[in-house]
Amino acid sequence: DYPAAERAAIDASTRGPVLFFFSNAMLWLALATVLGLIASIQLHSPTFLADIPWLTYGRIWPAYTNVLSFGWASLSGMGVALWLLARLCRVEVKLPGVLITGGVFWQVGLTYGIISILAGKSTGLEWLEIPTGSAALMLVGYGLVALWAIMLFGFRSQSPAYISVWYLIAALLWFPWTFATAHAAHLLPGVSGVVQSLAAAWAAQNFQNVWLTAIALATAYYLIPKVINRPIHSYNLASIGFWTFILFSGLTGATRLSGGPIPAWVVTLSISASILLLIHIVTVSVNLILTMRGNYHMVYHSPTIRFTFFGAVAFMLASVIGLFSSLRSVDKVLHFTQFQNAQMHLVTYAFYSMVIFGAIYYILPRLVGCEWLSSSMISLHFWGAAYGGGMMIAILLFSGISTGLSLADPEASFIQVMEVSNVYQIGRTIAWSMVALGHLIFGLHFLLMLLRIGQPGGEPTLFAPIGVEEKH
Repeated sequence: DYPAAERAAIDASTRGPVLFFFSNAMLWLALATVLGLIASIQLHSPTFLADIPWLTYGRIWPAYTNVLSFGWASLSGMGVALWLLARLCRVEVKLPGVLITGGVFWQVGLTYGIISILAGKSTGLEWLEIPTGSAALMLVGYGLVALWAIMLFGFRSQSPAYISVWYLIAALLWFPWTFATAHAAHLLPGVSGVVQSLAAAWAAQNFQNVWLTAIALATAYYLIPKVINRPIHSYNLASIGFWTFILFSGLTGATRLSGGPIPAWVVTLSISASILLLIHIVTVSVNLILTMRGNYHMVYHSPTIRFTFFGAVAFMLASVIGLFSSLRSVDKVLHFTQFQNAQMHLVTYAFYSMVIFGAIYYILPRLVGCEWLSSSMISLHFWGAAYGGGMMIAILLFSGISTGLSLADPEASFIQVMEVSNVYQIGRTIAWSMVALGHLIFGLHFLLMLLRIGQPGGEPTLFAPIGVEEKH
């Protein structure tokens, strides 16, 4: 640890860009919520908004995934990464306007990309739907942000680097490589058909398994020890987990194309990498659990711990499900079902977003000078996100299993398969409504904080005083 005055100076230097990234990420989260709800309704009520070409399912769904991933998730992740790097490297941010300019470029490119998707002008490649021009603008903006973030690391006065810094630097260097390479690859004259799909699958898997996962794990490795006031259990375990993550995460992309017309060894390599990632899953899970040992009561008191620990548990679940679903015998049943969307939401929402929510609850008071206004609003946000998100993911998982088994049944007609799936989609919409309510409360609470309408700075806003179990 280091003097409070130094921490305050570092926080002050990050205030402008981090608030910019958080505020804009919140707007993208609101849009993602609306698009996700529309897409969910259309799966059981196909005539809903069917007369508006811009809002048909084939356009709404890719728009939703891009808004959620590149809007909410990436911008909020950049904000958290900048704040963590400044804190952990003990370096003040210079020329914050450069970071804000980078964020503007990113969002101009993304906005153009989302409009293109809704107008029916996407590339047609999953996770690479945005046009090349949009991707180029986003990369220019990202370059400014990443360069400044890496400069923080270069000027660090804290040595050796914390495990959180390892993950953040890996994420910052890995993302532009995969994003740029995948977008460039499908433009090359010799790259078409299956090879394009392979590039898209590689980019999608790297986005979730490296970019988002690295930022969320860096955040969890910082917040859990910080809030409970004890060091991470084992840096040796953390080191083993990190290098396993670096070696194998980027090789898992071809599992998305299992059974497709690509060389069998490519898929086998990805399946093997997925299995070897079990080392990473175990080391991270054991490390975080043992760090929390004796402090599980903090889940009843600290909003940051509650959200972050929920995300950590979701990471374990998502990793294990991802491992088993990568096996050919399992994938052949689940491949063309909603199970794939369940996995995406497990990583992007239940794991990543919940950890980032916890980070925002921790970071924002240190930037605006007051504490969150209401523990009840935080609690409502948690239950909307946890129950609603958990219910949605569970429905997608069971829907995928039921639909896959029905498709594998030679006696079942396609209509019968759709009837099985339709029941689940109605429940999915109910779950989305709960998530939307949680996001609405979170957005309002966030706005109050920006307006400095909160409790005076001092003691953090807790669910219940330390030593008193929260009443439900």
